[in-house]
Amino acid sequence: MTTITNVIGLSVVVTDMARALAFYRALGIDVPAGQDGQPHAEAVLGNGFRLMFDTVDVITSFDPTWTTPGGGHRAALAVECTDPAAVDALYDALVRDGHSGHLAPFDAVWGQRYAVVDDPDGNPIDLCAPSA
Repeated sequence: MTTITNVIGLSVVVTDMARALAFYRALGIDVPAGQDGQPHAEAVLGNGFRLMFDTVDVITSFDPTWTTPGGGHRAALAVECTDPAAVDALYDALVRDGHSGHLAPFDAVWGQRYAVVDDPDGNPIDLCAPSA
């Protein structure tokens, strides 16, 4: 049996690289400059974990059967905010910038201030912070 040594990243398929990277930068992710016009981009997060972005053209270049998912999502990226007020502020700022708010901030039964906003390609991004 093969054993993995590390989970190195998460890949997001995007239709407009510049628009997607602007959104993720607005989330507070440090995506290095100079990648907006590239077909592949990466941001290195804590512990070397990489958030990677590929255009549809890149994905279909090696997987011509790839199609845009429909009917809902099976994964979401979650970002932790500093406190409950930061969840509200980030959600409001992203919606004000024209991004789609999916779930307005609320106090979840599991003890977090929680909200969901969609990235430019409809991927849900969970915003959360401990309630207390």
